[in-house]
Amino acid sequence: MLSKTIIKYIQSLAHKKLRDEEGLFIAEGPKVVPELLHSNTFQCKIICGLQIWMDENKILLNNIPAEDKIAISEIELEKISLLQTPNKVLAVFYKKEDKSPSLNNNISLMLDDIQDPGNMGTIIRTADWFGIKNIICSNECVDCYNPKVVQASMGSLARVNIIYMGLEEFITANKNINIYAATLGGTSLSSFNKIKEGIILIGNESKGVKENLLNLAAEQITIPKQGEAESLNAAVACGIILSHIA
Repeated sequence: MLSKTIIKYIQSLAHKKLRDEEGLFIAEGPKVVPELLHSNTFQCKIICGLQIWMDENKILLNNIPAEDKIAISEIELEKISLLQTPNKVLAVFYKKEDKSPSLNNNISLMLDDIQDPGNMGTIIRTADWFGIKNIICSNECVDCYNPKVVQASMGSLARVNIIYMGLEEFITANKNINIYAATLGGTSLSSFNKIKEGIILIGNESKGVKENLLNLAAEQITIPKQGEAESLNAAVACGIILSHIA
């Protein structure tokens, strides 16, 4: 049974300020939670699940202390869940430590003020699919530990290194690595060769890439269009570009 204190504590982690202060984040559902537990990237602080789910996953939960495993009712799950339809289990994990990205001989992503949690989570998942290990985010990007981002990333958060910092500062400090900025008027992907090293820069959903960052890019690239749509979703564009370049 969950105490009121634990319920309030878990609910408070919906807010970035509290997540940052505590160094924790929430993950939910029978797909995301096991994926994060299997990864051994994040230490689990507490896990709350329906009894049937806990029984079905005893082996997976073996390394979690008994006092940190709480069987709860559907009503209790509804109280702590941030999903419209709560789904069997919720876990609180410790964040992982940030580490400097290894850029040499790798393709990395750079995100300029991505605001939508669904886009961010999908980009993380897409990066994982294509074996991209590093994502450098501007400080204005949505928090990668936002519950909606965690949900949309479907466990890929465990396998992708994500750091937040000033992008211009980062580019200036890594001048030996080429930046390829995704724009509407760059070199067509159809005539762009695959690369083994570089950073793909994806801009804000509505404003695109900032001018100061475009000026630092080695090249601008674009996805050729045949229809009448004004633009592509940032996460979709990221997937198309990685499919062609990586």
